[in-house]
Amino acid sequence: MISAPTAMLDPRDRGGPAQPLLTVEGLRKHFPVRGGFLNRRIGTVHAVDDVSFAVRKGETLGIVGESGCGKSTTARLLMRLIEPDAGEIIFDGDPLGVQSGISVNEMRRQMQLVFQDSYSSLNPRMTIAETIAYAPRIHGMKRPAAIERAEALLAQSGLDPARFARRYPHELSGGQRQRVNIARALALNPRLVILDEAVSALDKSIEAQMLNLLAEFQRHFSLTYIFISHDLNVVEYVSDRILVMYLGHVVETGPVAAIYETPRHPYTRALLASKPTLDPDRRTTEPPLVGDPPSPIDPPSGCRFRTRCAFAQAICAEMAPPLLTCDDPEHLVACHIPEAQAAVAAAHA
Repeated sequence: MISAPTAMLDPRDRGGPAQPLLTVEGLRKHFPVRGGFLNRRIGTVHAVDDVSFAVRKGETLGIVGESGCGKSTTARLLMRLIEPDAGEIIFDGDPLGVQSGISVNEMRRQMQLVFQDSYSSLNPRMTIAETIAYAPRIHGMKRPAAIERAEALLAQSGLDPARFARRYPHELSGGQRQRVNIARALALNPRLVILDEAVSALDKSIEAQMLNLLAEFQRHFSLTYIFISHDLNVVEYVSDRILVMYLGHVVETGPVAAIYETPRHPYTRALLASKPTLDPDRRTTEPPLVGDPPSPIDPPSGCRFRTRCAFAQAICAEMAPPLLTCDDPEHLVACHIPEAQAAVAAAHA
């Protein structure tokens, strides 16, 4: 596990190390589905429903789940690339968007997002140095100083400025472009970086280099990360805490050791059971989870996982389970009967 040391004293730090850097309460986003001759609203995609969590200063929070569970939508809602329908975001004690809080522009100076597609997120008409220097220039830095900072970040990212500063994105490999994206995200000296599948498109050798680079940046700049990925092995390696999402809901969250060693939600156990292994004695002969995820346009009542859960009871259809603590006060699970399910799972292990 890669973990940054306790965040150094930062003049932007308002509440000290005990105050979460980011607090999210009741985040919700529904997308209308339109069709027919008059383009009327015929349905609603429940992309993110009542998502709440906190990110501590200096840590890495990993977010995992199947495709379509709402991970990337959550990242875009945090950056206000998409406007949420409901919910509150608090950045280091300051509510977002209220008169006495922090504005979106101010928050974006301290929180950046790195996308999965390293090519489409770069402007093909701008050189690498101009791309990295763009945000500092927009925020008032003179061009020579911005270019100097861009070249310094390139060097720290492992790219020689003399060779790469004046190249264009199409002249770089995928791994080199992602280094540029990370350098661009750091150009404004942010405190929180959201990595949305930032290494999933790279081969394993380049992926390892990128993870080491991210760890180095985290130590050097006292960064906090939100690491979104479908690769459970990588998430286990880089994260301090894990957030598991299913169909727009948070179903389990806790320290990485608790999630990977004693998962309490049946969906979390199914995800972990699906991890590939090189051990021939531990081959998976049966699928840990059957059936396709329900449509987010018409999600099941109560617990959204109940239609694929072997332990579902009548109460699971009647009401959605709240996110409650288990044995560890930091380990939370949204399940009506986690103890009984854990016992059955242990008996069959």
